[in-house]
Amino acid sequence: MVIGAISGLVQLDIVIGVLIVAWVAYRLYQYSQRKRYATVLTEDAFTEGMHRAQVIDLREKNDFDRGHILGARNIPLSVMKQRYVEIRSDLPVYLYDQGMVLSTRASVMLGKKGYTDISILKSGYARWNGKTKTKKY
Repeated sequence: MVIGAISGLVQLDIVIGVLIVAWVAYRLYQYSQRKRYATVLTEDAFTEGMHRAQVIDLREKNDFDRGHILGARNIPLSVMKQRYVEIRSDLPVYLYDQGMVLSTRASVMLGKKGYTDISILKSGYARWNGKTKTKKY
């Protein structure tokens, strides 16, 4: 009886260990992809360069309407494959979302399409302290 309980705990530990290793591997993969296709910018660097760039908010429209960086266009990641042609490849592209997950995925997609000057807001919109705009309802 005790051996069966210990065996069950060992199996649980193995499953948890495998999940942790898989999560770490995924995070390392995301980091390497982000590093390959984009530059991660602090809020100050993002603010400084955004006037010469195309600022793209990758969040869904309802989140964009609740508040977004002043001057940003909304192209949700969910429709990026259909709408990426709206983004000029000869100008810098500044991406942001709530954190960096969507921006990483978008930068990989754009990088594979030939875009070379891609930057991501490090802190995401969640920690943005600059000028914002909200849609009036």
